[in-house]
Amino acid sequence: QVQLVESGGGLVQAGGSLRLSCAASGRTFSSYAMGWFRQAPGKEREFVAAITWTGSNTNYADSVKGRFTISRDNAKNTVYLQMNSLKPEDTAVYYCAADRTWPLRIGTDFVSWGQGTQVTVSS
Repeated sequence: QVQLVESGGGLVQAGGSLRLSCAASGRTFSSYAMGWFRQAPGKEREFVAAITWTGSNTNYADSVKGRFTISRDNAKNTVYLQMNSLKPEDTAVYYCAADRTWPLRIGTDFVSWGQGTQVTVSS
């Protein structure tokens, strides 16, 4: 079982940038596809981005394409989400998740979820 810990959230002005990190425990990180999801107050959790085991393929929600970039460093057991041109509607708790299947979707029965990190974008 892999355990996930997110970091890097915070308060930023619209148009700014943040980089989220998700550190995984264990020696099998490279066997998991990784995803980022988010949940705003009063809304359902939604898919943001995902990356395959080697990083060769990525998927993005339409709402973040061209602004967010997912990447991973298997040597550091870490997946990243670089968020640029942030908008107030990006405000949410961001979660990372791991699974051995692909593609990753909100309905996937994930092996593990992180505890989340808050991102707040002010206008």
